[in-house]
Amino acid sequence: MTFESLGVSNAVVELLKKQDIIEPTEIQAKTIPSVMQGKDVIGKANTGGGKTLAFGLPILERVEKDKGVQSLILAPTRELAVQISNVLQGLARAKNITIATVFGGVALGPQVDRMARSEIVVGTPGRVLDHLGRGTLKLGKLKNFTLDEADKMVEMGFIEDVREILNYSADDRQILLFGATLSEEIRNLKAHYMTEPFVAEAARLVHKDYLEQYYYNVQMHEKFSLLVHLLKTDNVHRAIIFCSTRTTVDIVTRNLKKQGIDVEMIHGKLSQNRRLRVIDAFNKGKQDILVASAVAARGLDIKGVSHVFNYDLPRDPQEYIHRVGRTARAGASGKAYSLLTQKDHEAFGAILHRFPITIEKLEVPKIEKLKFDARSPRDSRSGFRGRDGRRPMRAHTSHRRRSEPRRESYEWSN
Repeated sequence: MTFESLGVSNAVVELLKKQDIIEPTEIQAKTIPSVMQGKDVIGKANTGGGKTLAFGLPILERVEKDKGVQSLILAPTRELAVQISNVLQGLARAKNITIATVFGGVALGPQVDRMARSEIVVGTPGRVLDHLGRGTLKLGKLKNFTLDEADKMVEMGFIEDVREILNYSADDRQILLFGATLSEEIRNLKAHYMTEPFVAEAARLVHKDYLEQYYYNVQMHEKFSLLVHLLKTDNVHRAIIFCSTRTTVDIVTRNLKKQGIDVEMIHGKLSQNRRLRVIDAFNKGKQDILVASAVAARGLDIKGVSHVFNYDLPRDPQEYIHRVGRTARAGASGKAYSLLTQKDHEAFGAILHRFPITIEKLEVPKIEKLKFDARSPRDSRSGFRGRDGRRPMRAHTSHRRRSEPRRESYEWSN
């Protein structure tokens, strides 16, 4: 199977070869012909399966120069919108096609000017709706509507925005939905807006020959020390450490830096520009270890990861698959370690029940006991004291808010 046999033009194929993209992935091979034919398509594949080119290549082949905005691609986050644009822009010059990227938090004017000269618009739902309401984006000539990371769009509460945007477009436009799963909301979109869509699904799990998965049962007070031990002894080339809350990301990052480990963090509360800088530095090899919340698990093109560490487990089993899918990509090997405390066992059982994964239990080795400051950034700034100057009493566990991460002991005693 070649890109030429799928109908991709020679000029685009040559640019793909310069990026060492020679053969189509499974999801690309299954979906590109149907997209080329103008059919509605639902593509299901995990992160790293090549979804962007699966819809992007046929879109580039079908749009026409100077015929207005003919393709709208929606992404749930600004980072993913920028990533999609960057991928397609590198190929669009072969077709002399212009792409506009629109998202919130920046000035409207430059986006309006760019869209006026573009055939493809990539954006987030809120800013796209803003432009539609202002009349600065018109979809009268739209041929194609693409929803990337559709399941994430539902999870983030954008589904009504998506419906409203669809209502701005003509009934005969092509619709492409790409994601990892098909939620009830996406099935409703399919029923109301799509016409006999072609459904393609790629293999959802990384083969065990490429991805080694391990877990440790650890006590809460030894988890950070085990993480540092693994980072220093397991031949880690480039790693992502996943945490389930932004607060935990902040705390783990701060403590790793205290251990002399060069690390950066990314989560949804950081500014857009900072997140983009962090991802760019990581992809360029300027940063080798990244502590991340779920924002980095989905959609973002993060390359060359040798190790994934689950500092804690997500409640959604599918999120675990997205996390470990950041490594062992494109035929490379990788390792994923999960550090499980008692609170993770329920989530771990749900993962094993839902997915046929092979994951090996390892015994915790004898490790150096390290200091760990479990105070949140707010606690650290206030000196972890109340208004009366006293340290606040620790609340009983049963009264702790569910969203508040459990505090680990912040100093080991040797």
